[in-house]
Amino acid sequence: QVHLTESGGATVQAGGSLRLSCIASGKTNTMAWFRQAPGKEREGVAAIDMHGGATYYADSVKGRFTISRDNAKSTVYLQMNTLKPEDTAVYVCAAGFPFISPGTWSALGKYNYWGLGTQVTVSS
Repeated sequence: QVHLTESGGATVQAGGSLRLSCIASGKTNTMAWFRQAPGKEREGVAAIDMHGGATYYADSVKGRFTISRDNAKSTVYLQMNTLKPEDTAVYVCAAGFPFISPGTWSALGKYNYWGLGTQVTVSS
């Protein structure tokens, strides 16, 4: 069993930046960030493989968000720049299977551990 704890959510103005962190209680393979806005389905934001050599992003955040990990600290980060009101959501950390690909990284079924989430609100 792996427990994931997110932090870093806040209310910021459009154009601002935030860095989210997710600490894992044990060893993890693929890590990802998902988000869920009110009334919408959970969607993949970004994912990173176990060594940090491969990263994947949703089209809506490419060029603005960066996912990274520090395995020595069992932590994955999401640096979010140039935030927009449509980025407002609960951001949830997930840990999944050893291997991901461009076509599967955002599939919910590829992840077997989930955090409780951290709220990000972007005001216009």
